[in-house]
Amino acid sequence: MRVLLIVNPFATATTPAGRDALAHTLSSRFRLDVEHTTHRGHAGELARRAADDGFDVVLVHGGDGSVNEAVNGLLGAPGSIPTPRRVPRLGVIPGGSANVFARTLGILGDPLAATAQLIELLEAGECRSIGLGHTADRWFLFNTGMGMDAIVVHAMEDKRHAGKSATPARYLRTTIMSFLRHAGNTSSFTVEVPDHEPIPGVRFGFVSNTSPWTYLGNYEIRTNPTTDFDSRLGLFAATSTAVSRNLPLAARLLTHRSPKGRHLYRDDDVEWVRFRAEEPIDVQMDGDYIGAHTVVEFGHRRDAIAVVAPHETSNGSEIAR
Repeated sequence: MRVLLIVNPFATATTPAGRDALAHTLSSRFRLDVEHTTHRGHAGELARRAADDGFDVVLVHGGDGSVNEAVNGLLGAPGSIPTPRRVPRLGVIPGGSANVFARTLGILGDPLAATAQLIELLEAGECRSIGLGHTADRWFLFNTGMGMDAIVVHAMEDKRHAGKSATPARYLRTTIMSFLRHAGNTSSFTVEVPDHEPIPGVRFGFVSNTSPWTYLGNYEIRTNPTTDFDSRLGLFAATSTAVSRNLPLAARLLTHRSPKGRHLYRDDDVEWVRFRAEEPIDVQMDGDYIGAHTVVEFGHRRDAIAVVAPHETSNGSEIAR
């Protein structure tokens, strides 16, 4: 079995000793090549080359951003006509600060324990096909959004570039401060979904491919509780950033109650979602800030990629083997 290990040496939770240990473990079982990323987008370039070169498996040791890049390299642009080829299976060894995708798939948090888990799954031939969300030119794994969450992601990227670590406490503080700072901002957009009147005046909107939407430390935040890798997309759109309206909503999210509010539109299984704004508004995808946009359309494709993971849904229930 030919395995390519893509390592992001700059990821939050990776160390030289840890990387050497997991590479040594993998090389004792498989024909292993190891590549380290050196620039943004490099994981995608390496994954694309692995697909072209006939590798069986691509393992990514890094954060959610590195995994997103690798998936886009393996599959190519969603809107393009793909060149027929066999796409390697994808595995994830957590190395970032949040590791939302790996955790949602049921991959263990410790990199060495995750490596042992993946070896066992690979040798047993165990993998599963999952659906992915996408725009016209990019796939996303677990969530994307316009408005407030993208503002928070942008602020966190600025803090990381300034040398500050992306801890759960810092993420929570940044979220609260962003809501307070932008509560009076009048920027809004319209959300369109199938078989429903357009929803105007949306201040922030999330599109999910699975649940949970994210984690605060070990705490799950489920904006669309029944959305998973085997359903279509989840939508969570709010028409207010007022603290008085969003504090009760936040309390429901933090206590695992069904999210609802008079300013909230939610659907856990929609075919597509379109965001339209008069002026560019910040957008994030899988925790990476991707700039400000006026129109973004999100779709879904079932069984888009095979992943090395336990045979469970993101909500923890067994599926057929």
